[in-house]
Amino acid sequence: MNVLFIEDDRMNRRVVRDMLDVAGATMIEAESAEIGLRILDEREFAMVLVDLRMPGMDGITAIEHIRARPDAKAGVPIIVVTADIAPDLRERCLAAGADEVIFKPVAMDALFDAMGRILAKGAAGDGMIG
Repeated sequence: MNVLFIEDDRMNRRVVRDMLDVAGATMIEAESAEIGLRILDEREFAMVLVDLRMPGMDGITAIEHIRARPDAKAGVPIIVVTADIAPDLRERCLAAGADEVIFKPVAMDALFDAMGRILAKGAAGDGMIG
């Protein structure tokens, strides 16, 4: 399974990569939303993980861009990975089109639980397995 992780912090990308390696998933890194959107143009992913607070385009805007795509990639499952604890954060992320929200520091069980819920819903069964 190919997973795209859009995250500006190299250490956070490394931690999540190590977790996904345990699950046998392949993670492609993007250090900005702009780069992540370009990578999504070129490749298929089973899901996208996205941070909210990044220089340049933020995660909510990136999610909105993905959901506005004119192709099947608009339906790729998206998990927000954030340290933000704003009271309305979950609702804002879901309203933008995210499927799940998990918090940093990322715990392996939280990541795998979120991924499992998405897979159980069949959201990744739309040809997005890479």
